[in-house]
Amino acid sequence: MTKALIIGGGIAGAVTAMALKKAGITAEVFEAYPTGADDVGAFLVVFANGLEALRVIDAHGPVVDHSFPARRVQLLGSDGARLGERPIAGTEQGAGLGPRTLRRATLYQVLHNEAARRGIAVRHGKRLVGAETVRTPEGKRVVATFADGSRAEGDLLIGADGLHSVTRTLIDPAAPQPRYTGQNTVCGYARDTDVALPPDTYTMIFGQRAFFGCTRAPDGEIWWFANVPGTELDRTRPPATTPEAWRERVAALFADDDTPAADVVRATDDRIIVSNAYDIASTPRWHTDTAVVLGDAAHAAAPNAAQGASMAIEDGIVLAKCLRDHPEPQSAFVAYEKLRRERVERVVAASAGLARRTASGGPGSRPAGPDGAERGGPGADDWLTGYRIEW
Repeated sequence: MTKALIIGGGIAGAVTAMALKKAGITAEVFEAYPTGADDVGAFLVVFANGLEALRVIDAHGPVVDHSFPARRVQLLGSDGARLGERPIAGTEQGAGLGPRTLRRATLYQVLHNEAARRGIAVRHGKRLVGAETVRTPEGKRVVATFADGSRAEGDLLIGADGLHSVTRTLIDPAAPQPRYTGQNTVCGYARDTDVALPPDTYTMIFGQRAFFGCTRAPDGEIWWFANVPGTELDRTRPPATTPEAWRERVAALFADDDTPAADVVRATDDRIIVSNAYDIASTPRWHTDTAVVLGDAAHAAAPNAAQGASMAIEDGIVLAKCLRDHPEPQSAFVAYEKLRRERVERVVAASAGLARRTASGGPGSRPAGPDGAERGGPGADDWLTGYRIEW
């Protein structure tokens, strides 16, 4: 039986391992950090396309059970004027799997619990430092080396190790590095506020100086994010700015707008999470004959389209299907790239366009919602959330 070494124990790694098991391929997951779900505060949206991909491996149930829905998006200008309202893409398809909001750590945990239930091993504290292909009487094998001196051997290596992927640079030392977009993404949670928000709705605000989005959770708490201009934060050091300082800075960016954004931010406690926004427009090489990348390791989009998790989920399942259907890894990798590259690079480009538009302080002529799709009429975003995998 084929054995895959999966580098990275995040969302992409867990989904890929479960999809490979469904395809009859053994997988072992190697995670660099001693524990998982370190990004405990930030939240995300899994859209209909991501949920339907999880349905293929029967892993959608736990995600739905630990999340809450939003079915509409309303758009506001900096003066409080309503720019439009519409269903979020996917909710009108009647499949019962419209977009779901949950904390990133929760998504990580439920997927890892499901992987563990299926007998998939995750090795923590295994930071990849090298990989080489060796020839054996049975054929080509790949040997991965980790920072602690240990090694692992398999038939193929899958890099699900995220934005700053080691696997990507091992495949191609000249691979592009992530590009900082000039924006920080700030997330927070506000409970003690009387700000009125419509139910089951994302309110998206084009402020004069920054972009803001929020929704109300079932317990009444407001979950919000803001894309704000700023310098790149040092990822290798503890935060230099306190949550209180971030709260004041973000509130000040919306203080002159006639919208609820500043009030929501001011009502937020110290659960404020800040990250850099990056993208990679295109990675020229996705694979060698024994190694391949997926998710953010292969294609990183700015967070504006909110499709990062869904794209990674799709990748893992499509790759597993290709490995099931092709006789050896390299031909499977070629098929996988053919099926995925055009789609994911289109998402990266769409998200970059949204980032530029929101940074300019205006929605432009064709407003967009949290699905990142521009509205050009009925069915305009079917390519994004209407995507389905035929297993």
